[in-house]
Amino acid sequence: MASISQSLIAPSRTHHLLLLHRSLSFSKSSLLPGLNSTSHLVSSLPLSLRHAKSRSLVPAVRASIEVPAAIRPGGTVETDRLPSDVRDRSIQAVDSLGGRVTVGDVAAQAGLKLDEAERALQALAADTGGFLEVSDEGDVLYTFPKDYRAKLAAKSFKLKVEPLVEKAKGAFAYLIRVSFGTALIASIVLVYTTIIALASSQSDEDNRKRRSSFNSGVTVFFNPTDLFWYWDVNYYKRRQIESEGKLNFIESVFSFVFGDGDPNQGLEEERWKLIGQYISSNGGVVTAEELAPFLDVPPLDSNKEQDEESYILPVLLRFQGHPEVDEQGNILYRFPSLQRTASSRRIGRKEYVGTRLAQSIIGIDKYFKEKKWKFSKTNASQRALVVGLGALNLFGVIILGVMLKDVTTMPRGLISLVSQLLPLLQGYAASFFAIPFFRWLQLLRTNNEITKRNEARLERARALELPNPSLRRKLVSARDMASQKVIRPEEIVYTTRNDMMDQDYEEKEWDRRFRELE
Repeated sequence: MASISQSLIAPSRTHHLLLLHRSLSFSKSSLLPGLNSTSHLVSSLPLSLRHAKSRSLVPAVRASIEVPAAIRPGGTVETDRLPSDVRDRSIQAVDSLGGRVTVGDVAAQAGLKLDEAERALQALAADTGGFLEVSDEGDVLYTFPKDYRAKLAAKSFKLKVEPLVEKAKGAFAYLIRVSFGTALIASIVLVYTTIIALASSQSDEDNRKRRSSFNSGVTVFFNPTDLFWYWDVNYYKRRQIESEGKLNFIESVFSFVFGDGDPNQGLEEERWKLIGQYISSNGGVVTAEELAPFLDVPPLDSNKEQDEESYILPVLLRFQGHPEVDEQGNILYRFPSLQRTASSRRIGRKEYVGTRLAQSIIGIDKYFKEKKWKFSKTNASQRALVVGLGALNLFGVIILGVMLKDVTTMPRGLISLVSQLLPLLQGYAASFFAIPFFRWLQLLRTNNEITKRNEARLERARALELPNPSLRRKLVSARDMASQKVIRPEEIVYTTRNDMMDQDYEEKEWDRRFRELE
């Protein structure tokens, strides 16, 4: 067991390096090479040490090196304990940032909470043989091998089974949805067959005419080959990826009844990615007005001199930011964890205000825009066909109900079965139009709210492009206070990549040099 117990009082850079290396010594009995050293080092570095300045007064820090249960090496795959979306977004962020990251890098890139990003990096490092690096200022970096994805896939049973489970869940959910459309054809066939059977008891000639009329009507409405397209478990995903094209008959049926899925699926994750990347690109210091185009904000009120900034609270909680007041009395928001990075980013300079500021931040949208819901992707002729089939079914159910009431002696067989199923057929025929009607009312209300939110965010974005003098001074002050610390390889003073023998030799060498300085 080791502890950080040195009192550091305004040390020089060399003196600080000696103390830091000496404080990070590990006993051989508690540290395994490679993978296990990752778990021990993570817990030994408190947050205060990660952001300590080497040339400033640093108070004495005492922290025991304990191995958290969540990352203790063993038979358990730690990554399997993470939520799937947190794991996937963290892996994508690590890949996009080149495999060498800080917690703030991953949180900003993936839009995750800082504690979520830290847990994800710890688990990934423990499962894939990742390494930790410590800078001379106490910053912790996570470094992953190029084949870390392959190592994780080979080790994690959850990653192997998860795609199969998702496909099974999607197929089951899709089966429930499309059964409504399949029932339309079955209902029409069953209802009109029963009507014809009832009418046949009156006249054989009538029976032939009605059966001929019924058969000709069915062949006009749908092609049996459409059923092969109907049973497609990836329908919603396929329709979102494909360009706007013509739907076949069966697709148009349940598109009319149930719609085509949420157009904003996954958009909330994109919102937090935009916010995190914007803050990081601006050096970790921003104004509330800069984040307003990405949040759900009320419209600007020209009667108020100063806007209420409570809408920024979710951002402060997610990225652990805090307010600061500049010399002019403006409230700015600093996010220390997003100011320290392993990769160099372009920071907006103070002269980049207004339109030039928006143009200087490449790859980040000016504001967050929600998509409106569509009632259906069917065109006018397809909707007319679907409505016609639904009306045909509804009319047939009404006629059948009247005919069954006039029957004194219920024949056995098909007619008896249909009479028992009549309440179910009536409910289906009514719901075929009731569901789209209530869905249409809901879409009107939802789209109206989306329009208001989009307009409010667009209004805030335009205010940033042409800021008034007060807002311009506030933006310039934020750029002045912004900073970004890029942790370079030459600043690394300790890494778990070294094996135990090298580490022991380096420890003795640092101790010798430390005694010489004393």
